[in-house]
Amino acid sequence: MKQKPLPPTNSPAMLLNPAQLARAAADYVIDAGQRSVLFADIRRQRGNQYREHLQETAPNVLNFPSEPVMSGRELPRPVNYALARIIPDADTPADSRKRPFIVVDPRAGHGPGIGGFKPDSEIGAALKAGHPCYFVGFTPDPVPGQSVEDVMHAEAAFVRKVSQLHADAIGKPCVIGNCQAGWQVLMTAAVWPELFGPIILAGAPLSYWAGKNPMRYAGGLLGGSWLTAMTSDLGNGRFDGAWLVQNFENLDPANTLWSKQYDLYANVDSEGPRYLGFEKYWGGHVFLEGGEMQYIVDNLFIGNKLATAGLITSEGVRIDLRNIRSPIVVFCSYGDNITPPPQALGWITDLYRDDEDIIGHDQTIVFATHDSIGHLGIFVSGSVGRKEHREFAANIDLIDLLPAGIYRAEVNDRPANARESDLAVDDYLMTIRGSGIEEVRAIVEPDPASERRFAAAARVSEINLALYRNLLQPWVQRMATPLTARWLQALHPLRIGYEWWSDQHPLAPLVKQLAQQVDENRHQVGAGNPFVQAQSLLSSTIEQVLDNWRDRRDGLYATTFDAIYGSPTVQALAGQSMRDESPVRPHPGNSPEHCAFLAAELAGLDADTRRGGLPEALVRGLFFVFQTRGEADERHFHHALEVVRPHLSKNGFDRSAMAQFRALVRRQALLIKRDAESALAAIPHLLSTLSPKVRRDAARFISDMVTHGDRLSGKERESLRRVLDLFYRDASLSPPDARVKRKPRRKASRKTR
Repeated sequence: MKQKPLPPTNSPAMLLNPAQLARAAADYVIDAGQRSVLFADIRRQRGNQYREHLQETAPNVLNFPSEPVMSGRELPRPVNYALARIIPDADTPADSRKRPFIVVDPRAGHGPGIGGFKPDSEIGAALKAGHPCYFVGFTPDPVPGQSVEDVMHAEAAFVRKVSQLHADAIGKPCVIGNCQAGWQVLMTAAVWPELFGPIILAGAPLSYWAGKNPMRYAGGLLGGSWLTAMTSDLGNGRFDGAWLVQNFENLDPANTLWSKQYDLYANVDSEGPRYLGFEKYWGGHVFLEGGEMQYIVDNLFIGNKLATAGLITSEGVRIDLRNIRSPIVVFCSYGDNITPPPQALGWITDLYRDDEDIIGHDQTIVFATHDSIGHLGIFVSGSVGRKEHREFAANIDLIDLLPAGIYRAEVNDRPANARESDLAVDDYLMTIRGSGIEEVRAIVEPDPASERRFAAAARVSEINLALYRNLLQPWVQRMATPLTARWLQALHPLRIGYEWWSDQHPLAPLVKQLAQQVDENRHQVGAGNPFVQAQSLLSSTIEQVLDNWRDRRDGLYATTFDAIYGSPTVQALAGQSMRDESPVRPHPGNSPEHCAFLAAELAGLDADTRRGGLPEALVRGLFFVFQTRGEADERHFHHALEVVRPHLSKNGFDRSAMAQFRALVRRQALLIKRDAESALAAIPHLLSTLSPKVRRDAARFISDMVTHGDRLSGKERESLRRVLDLFYRDASLSPPDARVKRKPRRKASRKTR
């Protein structure tokens, strides 16, 4: 493109000079006209791209080469899902010894590929860390009659297949579930927990009644899920995913109606490729089987049954997320208006009463929050891909070792005193600190009164759905045919927006020719042009007006919902007693059977205090000091693994040895976390058969490990002294001075304590 920038016209005296102002106006008119032509041409390309995308057999937006591995259509319970292997670049080959990654994309109205949309993405992060990588996608049309349970069986088969292909890897597959795929992955892992390694949930909603986002009110304000059933019936048994995308569009009218188009128009010389790339994904609408969508809306969106173990499969298996034994990493953002942190984390307070409950179930939960990134940015933002996702991928083995409990992960810039050999990713350092259910509760802010309103809405939904099925559904299904369904889909507003302007339009050749001429004779004005500044100001004003309208609309939604379903009359009609103050969703941790199970698990944990030898003593000593510090980072893990490794396997460090190492570290760390004094007191017993030299070497290792990094505080030095005293007790040795003499080091930048 030939650029001919004009001289700057932002002189302070220009506004007082009519000639200069007139010239600026003329420049702006030329530039605005040319931008309008280029804008129209890019939108024409958008329409062509949409039509071409629809013609593909398995349309996706993956930015990585792949090859098919397994088709869900060939399974005993066929589905429209498939497993593909991502082919790594020759410059970054996959290490067959590392655990494989499986990225599962959401089927929420759009086509697959968002997890590998950019080089800096979840797939890109896994490949850069040297992990074999796989992708689970889907075709636009579901297999007739397929169900959510069928998809669960398919995902279990995919994970099982990947594990078989990488039997020599040192860990089970790590599975990433994006958005709606998150709850799908967790449901599968709850039924087949033995198949999964660590699970990463990115922007995944699990507790649908939590938070303040306006989408949670939609079901109640529409009278429940009867409208979902009617939409599927009108679609001849299929639910059009374009309606789900329309819901997302309605959340942010300023972006939908103005900003997205204006940003392209204002930056038309550079914004075209990015705009077309995103629109290829955003316009790739897919379908869901009517029964699938009804199950999701009734049991998850409106019923909110998953978070309290209220779902039971057709085979009689209860889907209880407490059955999962793999670490669960939850990544969410306060800038996400689709899945805010309360919806991403609320399942924790729904399932667990306290930290002892989590320990008793041997569950490890790590959560990380972002301050501002939006919902799609969690998957496609380059900055997030380079930072959080790369750290998750590079340190997944560290996360797999964490003992039961809740932790908060933070990714900060590389400390000034960090050595490259100690970091998985050169530019960043992941720090993990102990958290607890009270910190999660402060984020979720459970509201019993709100729960009652949503329970009433769920009951009204059941009544309205029953009325629809008995009175209207037979008539609607008789009227719906494949032909009428195709017409309704073609006339959907979102599809019309893509199809009306393409090369099929009679004016398209003229616009294409004009765009080529503009491209050859482009006259672009500078940002200092007063009319460009006025244009930007007008755009900001329009955005502000639309945002204000959105806020008032959302406030009206919340007020109306609370007024209807908070009414004593409606709650009474929904079966709620005004005198009964018990929770509308019984907490799954309050049953006598559960309390007895928890007591037995904790008793078994206490019995392990005096069992073990040198590896157990080493890990206890390290975690006692780390517990005083309140956090640990990836540098500690890398050193601990090198020392404990020789004690676990005589024939090499394989998956079995890794499983032993994981069990050892998690158990001993948990003993320290639960009762530090008893666990410490047993260390001399664990070392009683070892020689003084072995004890001395072990003590030196602990001292080196603990002092690696930042300077020790007074409490940390005292904790280290206590541990060293225990290693030298009854060994006829004098413990070394725990005061570590080290050169002063600059503290790590932005280090979170």
